[in-house]
This record gives sequence, structure tokens and C-alpha cells, in this order.
Amino acid sequence: MSAKFQDPVAIVGGGLVGALLAALLVRRGHAVTVYERRPDFREHAASAGGRSINLVLTRRGIRALERVGLAEGAMALTVRVIGRMVHALDGRLVFQPYGRDATECNHSISRSGLNRFLVDAAGQRGARFRFGARLVGADPWAGRLTFEDEIAGGTFEVESPVVFAADGAGSVLRDAMRAGGGFEESFEKLSHGYKELTIPPASDGGFLAAADALHIWPRGALMLMALPNLDGTFTATLYLPWEGEHGFAALTAPEKVEGLFREQFPDAVALIPRLTEEFFDHPTGSLGTLRCAPYHVGGRALLIGDAAHPIVPFFGQGMNTGFEDCRVLDDLLDAHGDEAWDRVFAEFTRLRKPNADAIADMALENFVEMRDRVGDARFVLRKSVEHRLEQNMPKAYRSRYSMVMYSHIPFRLAYEAGRLQHELLDEFCDGLGRAEDLDLAAARRAIDERLTPFLEGHGISLDY
Repeated sequence: MSAKFQDPVAIVGGGLVGALLAALLVRRGHAVTVYERRPDFREHAASAGGRSINLVLTRRGIRALERVGLAEGAMALTVRVIGRMVHALDGRLVFQPYGRDATECNHSISRSGLNRFLVDAAGQRGARFRFGARLVGADPWAGRLTFEDEIAGGTFEVESPVVFAADGAGSVLRDAMRAGGGFEESFEKLSHGYKELTIPPASDGGFLAAADALHIWPRGALMLMALPNLDGTFTATLYLPWEGEHGFAALTAPEKVEGLFREQFPDAVALIPRLTEEFFDHPTGSLGTLRCAPYHVGGRALLIGDAAHPIVPFFGQGMNTGFEDCRVLDDLLDAHGDEAWDRVFAEFTRLRKPNADAIADMALENFVEMRDRVGDARFVLRKSVEHRLEQNMPKAYRSRYSMVMYSHIPFRLAYEAGRLQHELLDEFCDGLGRAEDLDLAAARRAIDERLTPFLEGHGISLDY
């Protein structure tokens, strides 16, 4: 059975970005239908998760949520995280604060909980959702979409003058754009996969570990990390190479998994009582970085969020980058008008492509930092020096991490500023034993000579 429909604005994908985009466009007066392949996950809990790596909500994402009045409701779903708690192999704990003080923090949030909240909000404001609709074919130049109805059976077609692809890293619409020619795409698969595990709450309902920290067990090629949830649990994520002695391919029996944890993550063993059951019950996920261009087909179709720029999760900016896409799109519609889709989409690609590539690079670099360096004495010294600089001269020096997480400075400029900072820190730490021994006056002169001109030349203010 086949049917045809017409929609003024169609959004493919009802995940985080698709739902926020729907709320934004409805706010602007557009009639919007969102097509989501899953059944209504507000009613079917098992379908709500998808990839369930815990997310962190930061300033860029919060700013986009504020645009549609949803920031306060989303923040109620979060747990405040103010730094990293590094677990050494010998059981020592080292805390590394994120920002210059505790007001600069990240917010751990459940993907499924936030998705339900956004879908509810968009629906209440007038967006229409059609669940169980799997996109199986698309002609983005004609605005023609073909869906399988996974609830009633059969297929149906939708024709829309404006189509947004928010259907994630495996975007069917992006595949159609590539097949049509004039489209560039590259994919880099990460050498590691991931497995999710659970740290349950304490017997009194509290947390078994510090609740205001991202916990990291860095072991070179291996890494375990855990983020807190509102219910007292932690979502733990184990990152291992696909192959090798400690790779997923080698962990074929419960005793091998237990052996790996007792050898590499001994203090985590007691925290994960269902370690082997969850290891073999839960799927092993893959990660990668995709870069493509352009993000649009004329004024007819636009890739947004992970459909345009899927990245690895190690800077905590995948969701926030997608939310920032929505905010930038809203700004462009303000500037050019709600019917100037050609101009808006072309400008969106021009603005977002270099910034998406920059955060992709930083996320890959942060993976190496988190698994290899956070426990290294030299790295800890650099972080201590940087923290001292931020506290003593916050309008002249903010870390690249801070610029990414707590400001709206474009990713590309934060990345470039970070290169200058890396050179400065190399010089400041050369021969230095303690951060307290840093010559602040000399450091300020070097910053004023080499970093400040770059910031001022690009109109960047660190007063945030």
C-alpha cells in the first residue's frame, strides 16, 4: 500500500537535534512534521535509548535551548559535574577542575530523558511527529521522501519544499546527496569501540563515587569513564581497541573480562557488580568521524547535527554542536527571512563546516589526552599552570577547553588559539617544578605579545 502526502517543512529524525529544530521552526510559524524511525519512545522505553552514551550539556547547547524557552526544563534533568576524577592504577585519585572555579561546570544528562523532554515540548508547541517511519529513499533536489511504515506496514511518500536531515551519522538523505554527485565525503573509523556498563546506586540511594566528577581510568590504549545520573547510578563506558591483547576480539569469556578489569581497573571492579553479564549482554558500539560538504542542496534540503558532522564523543560536544546548528540557523533566518532558504542554507554550510571540522579535530585530540595523558605528571603540571593563569588573568588567558565548553567562541578560533597556548605552556613549564613557581609577570608579557593580538584580531573577548 502506498500513499502520498505534502508537508511545508519535513524533518527526518526525531532525535535530540530534530526535536529541538522542530520546536524552533514551529516557534517561527512553520508547519512542521517530524518523521522518526523508532516507535514513540515516550511509550516504549526499550526504544528510547539508541546510542546511550551519557551526554554533557554545556553553554553552547544551553544557549540554543534558551532560544525556545527549554533550558530550565532540560537543566532539571542534569547532574552538575565540575571536573575530572582520575583513577590511577594504584588506586590514587587526582581531581582536575574543568574551569577557573566551580561556576564553570558541565551537566551530565541522559540521552533518552532529554529526547523525551524535547519531543514532548515540540509536540505541545504544534510540531507533528510520525513515529515508525523509516526513510528508505530520497530525492533531495525534488524534496521527495519515501518511508517504510514500520507500524502499519507498506510505504508512503512525502513531498516537501524544505527538508531537514536530522537522521544522524547514518543519514539516508546524506547518502542520496552523495549519490547525486558534487558532494565530498570522508570517514575515519576510530581504532576503538565502546561498551556501556552500569555503576548502581549505593544502598542508601546515593552515589558510590563522587557525583560531581567525570571519572576516568586512563590506561594508554584502554580507558574507562563514568558519568553520574539523577537516580544515583553512573553510566560507565569502556573504550578498548578492536584487536590486540586487550581488544574486544580477545575478550571471549567472563574470566577474561574479569581478568582485564582486575589488572587495569581494579578499583572499578567493586563498583560494577554485573560486569560480565552487562559486558556480554550489551552491544559493542563503533565510533568515527565523518566530514562532508556541502551540507545543503540549494534551498531544498539541509543536513544538520550528526547527519552533517558526526564526531567522536571525547570533547562532549556532539549534541552541543548540533544544538548550536539550530541556533545558527535561527540567526540566519532572522537575518535573511524565513523564505530565503537558498541563501540561508548556503550561508549555514559556509559558517558551520569549518567549525564542525575544528571540533572534530579537537575531539580526536582529546581522546588521546584522556586515555594517555591525564595521569601523566607533565600533563598535570601543565594543567596546574593553566589553572593558575586563568585565575590570575581571566581576561587575558582562558584554556582552550574553557573556550570550547563555556563560551560561544567559534570552534575554529578556539582551536587556533589553542595552538598558540600550547606553545606558551611548553615555554612556561620548561624547567618548572611547581605551578606556584611560575613567574606570572613574565607569563603575562608573553601572553600579551603572542596570544592577545590573535584574540583581539578576531574580536574574541574572554570576559564570559
